[in-house]
Amino acid sequence: MNRLEEIKQNVIKCTKCELCKTRTNSVPGKGNFQSEVIFIGEAPGRNEDKNAEPFVGAAGKKLSAALELADVRREDVYITNIVKCRPPNNRVPNTLERDTCKEYLKEEITIIKPKIICVLGNTAFNSLLGGSEITKYRGKLVKKGNQLYFLTIHPAATIYNQELISTLNNDIKKLFSLIRELKNNNIVSVDIEYTS
Repeated sequence: MNRLEEIKQNVIKCTKCELCKTRTNSVPGKGNFQSEVIFIGEAPGRNEDKNAEPFVGAAGKKLSAALELADVRREDVYITNIVKCRPPNNRVPNTLERDTCKEYLKEEITIIKPKIICVLGNTAFNSLLGGSEITKYRGKLVKKGNQLYFLTIHPAATIYNQELISTLNNDIKKLFSLIRELKNNNIVSVDIEYTS
């Protein structure tokens, strides 16, 4: 069994926090473990909880559409969340829940070694980089340690605000243009660098 499969099995049977009592299914990350990008969202929603798969609801459709416009197949990337179980009523996962799941995410990143981590929305921004106000920083490339992060809105935001669809689509196109530059060993300019 490969290490990602091991993490998946550990996520499936995880009982480390209270969310295990209210979930239908836990939702491990899914996709290509050789992907150059990992998309990280907040937590599973109702459809994800039901299907045990990340980003399969309305927000997932928006993400898939944005990937398609960037000429990228969904199965070529890796998609996961900060928290692997649905918080009741889709509330924002609390600090304890995020901290409890942190190790799974760290392992996924270590195994995949993405060129860029795409941070989807405020919860992921806060959990990974301590940031807030994603709309102010979206479209930016951030470096922390040796890892590059690309910030964009959560696809769910486009459901409530149709004007954000083009924002998400343009950001995803920009993300893959940056990945192409990195693959060609071009130096990309970083907008924010965390030195801590």
